[in-house]
Amino acid sequence: MKIHSEIPRKIPKRSYDCVDGELDCYDLRGKRKAFVMCVEKNRPGAHRDICLMEEWLGQCRFEHTQCIDPNKMELIEKIRSFRDGLNESKDDVGCCLVTLMSHGEKGFIKMEDGEKVSLEDIFEMFNNKNCPALQEKPKIFIIQACRGEKRDSGVETDDEPMESDDVAEKRRLPTFSDYFIIYPTQADHVALRHPRTGSVIIEAMSAVFKQYGNKWHIADFFTKVNNRVVHTEFHLHEEPIKVSLVMESTLTRFVYF
Repeated sequence: MKIHSEIPRKIPKRSYDCVDGELDCYDLRGKRKAFVMCVEKNRPGAHRDICLMEEWLGQCRFEHTQCIDPNKMELIEKIRSFRDGLNESKDDVGCCLVTLMSHGEKGFIKMEDGEKVSLEDIFEMFNNKNCPALQEKPKIFIIQACRGEKRDSGVETDDEPMESDDVAEKRRLPTFSDYFIIYPTQADHVALRHPRTGSVIIEAMSAVFKQYGNKWHIADFFTKVNNRVVHTEFHLHEEPIKVSLVMESTLTRFVYF
């Protein structure tokens, strides 16, 4: 009889009280600002997404700006105005969160009339050069849009800073840092939205938050959300379809809401 020895694992500390040598937490005592864009026309379930996002943002103490059914120029103008407001704010800004819910394809979101807006252009608006108010502050993007036309039907399984000698040197930052971007699906694949219950990722975020609250670092939170998304049963034209969230991070600290 073969005996498997259990490998001990170190349980990472999840606490606001960080000690020396551990990655510390972002200071979110400043204003928490959010921008919510949603194409609601011809996207059944989108209104529920808006309601769930607003509820989640309120629970996480974000002040949010809403942008519903914009055309390309309206979106660019409104999100630029939102960014400028951060730079001009007399109050300290602790965190920025941008949610974009729309049609999409690889690298772009689409407006209701089919016009495309580059995601990279939007991300760039908030980098350390263009948005100094967010330097060393978390910049979170939640994208709910297709990234292509591929469909994954799934498979059956049997189981469920370096030190410098020149202390006078001015400290520099990468142009892109402190970002956390969540995509609803793998590159080149479709995203899932139910006409009654809304987008799979938004529904999962709401459900996980209601069960666990804000006890987790944002990456851990969305890992739990992804677990729920991955195990969601969804059919498109009677064919099974599966998705998995994709997280991209240049965070340098923990984010606790």
